Amino acid sequence: MNSTDFRNALGAFTTGVCLITVDDPKSGALALTANSFSSLSLTPPLVLWNIQNDSDCFREYTECLHFGISILCADQQALSGCYARKDNHKIVEDDFIVDEYGVPLLKRAVARFSCKLFKFLEAGDHHIVIGEVLTFDAEDHSPLLFSRGSYDQLASRTH
Repeated sequence: MNSTDFRNALGAFTTGVCLITVDDPKSGALALTANSFSSLSLTPPLVLWNIQNDSDCFREYTECLHFGISILCADQQALSGCYARKDNHKIVEDDFIVDEYGVPLLKRAVARFSCKLFKFLEAGDHHIVIGEVLTFDAEDHSPLLFSRGSYDQLASRTH
């Protein structure tokens, strides 16, 4: 199987874009761009995301007890690009608040989730991180989308 063709076919599935955040005792507060976020269960409230095994911040994200997920707004493409770059995960504190678990969350987001690690599973060249949602909030913003290797957004909504 050609891995480039496989990746391109997977890219046909449009996803949202989010920042996964942690506050690591050694490295400090970090953000990582991900589009692998998904809901998993309503009872208990579980979500998941994936981290690449050779990620430059693998340790920080796999040893944390709590993490945050902030779904990006359509106009936050620059934030996505910033935290997607290797060795560029230190947060810009002005853009974040800190939740009751000490985890940074984006001040403005489509939705924010404060999570506790529920389960961690190895799967091929990634690990699946499952989190139990402890608190969340959501606002009425259009989300940033990613499809076929490019950013996109929803067509304007009519009410």
